[in-house]
Amino acid sequence: MLLRDVAAVALGAAVTGASFGAISVGSGLPWWMPVLMSLVIFAGGSQFMAVGVVAAGGSPAAAVLAGLVLNARHLPFGLAVGDVLGRNPLARIVGSHLLIDESTAFAMAQRDPARARAAYWACGVSLFFTWNVGVLVGALVGQAIGDPGTFGLDAAFPAALLALTLPALKDAATRNAALAGAAIALLTTPFLPAGVPVLLALVGLVAFRTTKKEEPCPSPRS
Repeated sequence: MLLRDVAAVALGAAVTGASFGAISVGSGLPWWMPVLMSLVIFAGGSQFMAVGVVAAGGSPAAAVLAGLVLNARHLPFGLAVGDVLGRNPLARIVGSHLLIDESTAFAMAQRDPARARAAYWACGVSLFFTWNVGVLVGALVGQAIGDPGTFGLDAAFPAALLALTLPALKDAATRNAALAGAAIALLTTPFLPAGVPVLLALVGLVAFRTTKKEEPCPSPRS
């Protein structure tokens, strides 16, 4: 069951990675850039964000800042799976690089510590392999066809971002934060340099925190 679930997620990562590679090349980046990003960063959401900021005319610094903010969620992830990585320094370094949403979710779903470790490493290694292969294939294909719109690959970029965000939008507080951020970005786009509205959209996090504070605490049951 575990291997089947990991295989399904890994296959999806390959498809999304191919889209990222093709869109990156179509946005003007050399083919090796998305490949290097995927090997070194290995964070799909941040990679899509960075390419989106640069493609819109934003500076590399703005792209890096946006990616760092987006990946801030990895801090609690690291605390949650600290025991899963063990105490071996090399294992902790390699395991930290494989710290993504999927590997964390698979590990946290296991009650047995041994199964949690197996799930974490199986998911992390599998996705690292399929994601990077997908990015390489997508980058080479994107370079060959030139215009990503030829096969509709230009639609893959917003579709992938939508797929990444839809599950989180089921939560009312997160939905309010996303709507506030989108409104800020739309209102400031005509007046600010490219890339800056994306960073200002992070002000939507204030709405997220406000909504969280306003949520009533559940009353104790007698």
